[in-house]
Order: sequence, then structure tokens, then C-alpha cells
Amino acid sequence: MRLIFIRHAEPDYEKHTLTEKGFREANILSERVTKWNIDAAFVSPLERAVLTAKPSLDKLNIQPTIVPWLQEFSYPITDPTTGKPHVPWDFMPEFWTKEPLLFDHENFYQADILQSNPAYEPAVMALRKGLDDILAGYGYHRKGSYYAIEDEKVLDDDEKTIVFFGHLGANFEAMGYLLGISPLVLQQSVFLAPTAVSILNFEKRLPGQAMARAQVIGDTRHLFDAGEPISNHGAFSRVKDM
Repeated sequence: MRLIFIRHAEPDYEKHTLTEKGFREANILSERVTKWNIDAAFVSPLERAVLTAKPSLDKLNIQPTIVPWLQEFSYPITDPTTGKPHVPWDFMPEFWTKEPLLFDHENFYQADILQSNPAYEPAVMALRKGLDDILAGYGYHRKGSYYAIEDEKVLDDDEKTIVFFGHLGANFEAMGYLLGISPLVLQQSVFLAPTAVSILNFEKRLPGQAMARAQVIGDTRHLFDAGEPISNHGAFSRVKDM
């Protein structure tokens, strides 16, 4: 079974919608998504994610499930370097690289900087529970950092696909949990362009066990093929598809 995480299209944050380019990106994305055999779709309640998902799911005639735990992790903290409030990542290298707990995939949320916003830890737990509840319905049950599986239930599920339309921060929170990597490391070290596609596949190498493995992270070939430039939203350097 594969899980696909998609970041929303280029946002207009002030108007809680997409930019003109963002709407183009969402329509281009739909040409890619409609080629997939999707079993279920889950969407963040934030409008930029809903609008990104709409062209794809309308064409597929799929009714999405709106899940609050997939909304962006925009729980503000005060940056220890600049003294300014912002999302609970995008820290300066001189700070986060010296904080061992931020590298801990199980307990990163216990770092003092993240505990400074009391909403952050409950959001992490809600996302973990949300993902695990979905996966349990397909025969995957969390056991430590991997999944115990119901072998008969997951038999022949290699083409089963679940899609999540979310955000840069929230998608990395989910992927970090599934891959056993601190989301803070992913958020600091990997860029997801608007409409970027990330694919995780559950590998079942031994009976009764499965582990998620990334096949693609941040792919934007649908934009490249359509001649649509990649948006820089969320990056601190120039982004170019090469």
C-alpha cells in the first residue's frame, strides 16, 4: 500500500485562497492525480488544501474526508535567534543543530522550544492517532516504529493508494512519524514546493511486519512537463526544476 502526501498549491495567505498561479498548479496536478487508482483521500480543512484537492477529486468523483489533524502546524513560537514569532520550525542552523532532542524522532516535541506553545504536542499526538487509525483500518497496526500487519488483510494491496492533501509542515510531521525521522530535521532540511508529491510505500519483507519507505519526496514533474515554473513559497533560496 502506498501513501501519497501532496502539498497545497501556491497560497494567497492573506485571502485564505490560492493565487492565480496556484489555481493553475492545482489544475495541472489534477492531470497527474487522475491517473492514480485512489482508495481514499484525506484533506486538511484549510482552504488552500481544499482548493488544491478539488480539481483532482472532482474529476475522480471522490468525496474526501476532511481531517483537522492534517492542517498546518502553524503553532507560533518565538525564534530564539531573531526573537520574532513564527511557525515551529525554520530555526537558524546555529540553534537547531545544537539541540539533540530536535533530532529525536520519538520525542522531538518535548524540546523546550516546542513546548513553549502548549498546542504543539497535542497536535502531534492527534496526527499520530489520525494516521494510525486510518492504517489500522487497512490492517496496519503501529508497533514501536514499524507496523505489525494482518497478512491476509494486506495481501495484494500493493496497488492500493491513499492520498493526503496537506501542507509543508504537516506533511513532514506525518512522513517523519512513518519513516522514523524527526519532522524537525525534514522541515529544516527538505523543501516541498507547492503541489509537490511525496510517495511512501509499505514494504512487507517478513510475514507480519511492514515499514514505510520513501520512494519520492517533493516531486514536481507535473509542473515541469506543463511548463509551469515551481513556486518559491516556503524556500529561502531560489528554487529551480532542472
